[in-house]
Amino acid sequence: MALIRNSKLRPRILIVGGGYLGLVTAQNLLKNLGRGEATVTVIDPNPYMTYQPFLPEVAAGSIEPRHAVVPLRRNLPGAEVITAKVTSINHADKYVVVEPENDEAFELDYDHIILASGSVARVLPIPGVKENAIGLKRIEEAVALRDHLLTRVADASLMEDDEERRKALTFVFVGGGFAGIEALTELEDVVRSAVAQYETLTDADVRFVLVEAMDRVMPEVGEAQARWVVEHMRERGIDVYLETFLEDCTDKHIKLSNGEEFDADTIVWSAGVKANPILIDSDLPIDERGRVTVRADLRVEGEDGVVDGAWAAGDNAAVPDLSGGGVGGYCVPNAQHAVRQAPVLAANVLAALRGETEFKQYFHKTIGSVAGLGLYKGVSQMGDFEVRGVLAWLMHRAYHGYAIPSLDRKVKVFGNWILNAVLGRDTMPLVDLDVPRKNFVEAATSKPAPQKKKEPANA
Repeated sequence: MALIRNSKLRPRILIVGGGYLGLVTAQNLLKNLGRGEATVTVIDPNPYMTYQPFLPEVAAGSIEPRHAVVPLRRNLPGAEVITAKVTSINHADKYVVVEPENDEAFELDYDHIILASGSVARVLPIPGVKENAIGLKRIEEAVALRDHLLTRVADASLMEDDEERRKALTFVFVGGGFAGIEALTELEDVVRSAVAQYETLTDADVRFVLVEAMDRVMPEVGEAQARWVVEHMRERGIDVYLETFLEDCTDKHIKLSNGEEFDADTIVWSAGVKANPILIDSDLPIDERGRVTVRADLRVEGEDGVVDGAWAAGDNAAVPDLSGGGVGGYCVPNAQHAVRQAPVLAANVLAALRGETEFKQYFHKTIGSVAGLGLYKGVSQMGDFEVRGVLAWLMHRAYHGYAIPSLDRKVKVFGNWILNAVLGRDTMPLVDLDVPRKNFVEAATSKPAPQKKKEPANA
């Protein structure tokens, strides 16, 4: 392992994670730090921040993939951006182990650490899930899912065997939270549009299935809205199974707890998230769910009190919800909280850096929820104000179009939407993205054309 990088000429504020929280916190720090006051270092395995609320629309082709990500270096001038993983944290000695993908690991020291590593999919040990399912937490998954679904539609159009065609066009989504519902409805919309272009297929050939363990969907909205969403999906021909568990999907053969069995070529897992497991390899206090325990001022706090120089917020932290509206007394893991926690986090870190002892408390009462359910369909709840249909869909697009960081991304996203509205939805898949060298290798290994024998010249 390489030697520790020493930066004691000026303090280092180390941000672990370049997601929404990490990016916006770094921006606020850079804007308010004095010249030479501190070094801001951001470490993330990706060179970009992914705006996760747009992943369903990326999967549906409504937004270009690169327009839903925000490049870190371009938007953090003056910061040190390291594309690598943090594999362990030693806060007692204030250093982390950093592991680039194609280089030697090294240790990096810091004075203040901000844990903004977010969350990962919470995958249950169900037979077949690890081998056959795909999540929707990363931009790469959204792109792969879109091309997979559209390719299966194209393949099914040529299948003569009814059983094989039925399997190819059966799509199972596990998890009925916001992410699962938005992904299912967006993709159901695009698949129906694609099927309409094939003379050999009809809507009756397509089956979408939602499997949800609870007795309702979308806990972020009221019960009346949740019931309407279920009715709306069923009217669209989607099979909604509540209080039902996925028991097995070995070899893509689905077994549900209600006794039903069938085959499905596509299994999308969105049954919750958990804090980034990097926190397990640290000496910082975490709760039973793997989240860093923090105060309302976002300072890390354990049984022995506040941990000096350690801060956390977002999905990887158990942030008290002072409004009283949070599940279990904590802020729910969503972008609405992350965008508001970031300025508070930056202000408090700056205060500590400057020797101040008064810190801001994070308080935010949720303004409501908006969700897209495919083109021109949506659901929204702002307190007691409930909206459904086109207006809710417009509210969803307006809110998230505004919320994605950086002006150039806002312009490109709205540009995508306007062009799609004028020119129509694009349902063309790109094939072999996972094996881009396939055709080149086939060409390189193909047999050479036979050479014609030269006829001898006439004497």
